[in-house]
Amino acid sequence: MTVIAVRPEPGLSRTIAAGRELGLAIEGAPLFAIRALAWEPVPAGCVDALLLGSANAVRHGGEALAAYRHLPVHAVGEETAQAARAAGLAVARTGEGGLQALLDAAGARLRYLRLAGAAHVPLVPPPGSTITARIVYEGAPLPMPDALAACLREGALVLLHSGEAAHHLAAECDRLHISRARVALAVLAPRIAEAAGPGWAAIASAPVPRERALLALAQDMWH
Repeated sequence: MTVIAVRPEPGLSRTIAAGRELGLAIEGAPLFAIRALAWEPVPAGCVDALLLGSANAVRHGGEALAAYRHLPVHAVGEETAQAARAAGLAVARTGEGGLQALLDAAGARLRYLRLAGAAHVPLVPPPGSTITARIVYEGAPLPMPDALAACLREGALVLLHSGEAAHHLAAECDRLHISRARVALAVLAPRIAEAAGPGWAAIASAPVPRERALLALAQDMWH
């Protein structure tokens, strides 16, 4: 059974490389293309910290990010933290269980600037804190390639990193009359499993929302 990663680049290539290091027969077929969006910066004096839920927010934030280099960054995970450091930003905290958990553990009252994608998870700020959001990129859905459709019809295990990918994969399978019963899913978090809907051959969530945990799960399901 082939393992298929459908996340956009540049994350796709990293997932494929990491999966092959584990011995997985993994291929890539991106179902989204990431595109930068114009956004209106918030005056740096009105912000205490940056809140980043994706490395794409850094990659597509543009030149306006330079105004916030003196501010502490709260990053959802290590991949996002690495992208922030590469852009000259100062990472103060790196989470492991999602942005809401990162916020809940912050403690201090802060004025956050959240740089996010067009599709993003709603957040509840801690008491005394505020969140100003700016949408700096979008994931544009792509039609399923013929080669991927053929692979899924034969049976495959698909890795899903987002709820948007789950929705889109399900819609494309239905559009192309691909039986969900031929496709197993390994997903990064339970909410992604919910977004995928019913009828799949198997579906399982990584114990923690990290790439290494997702690939270990895929390895178990593959065997």
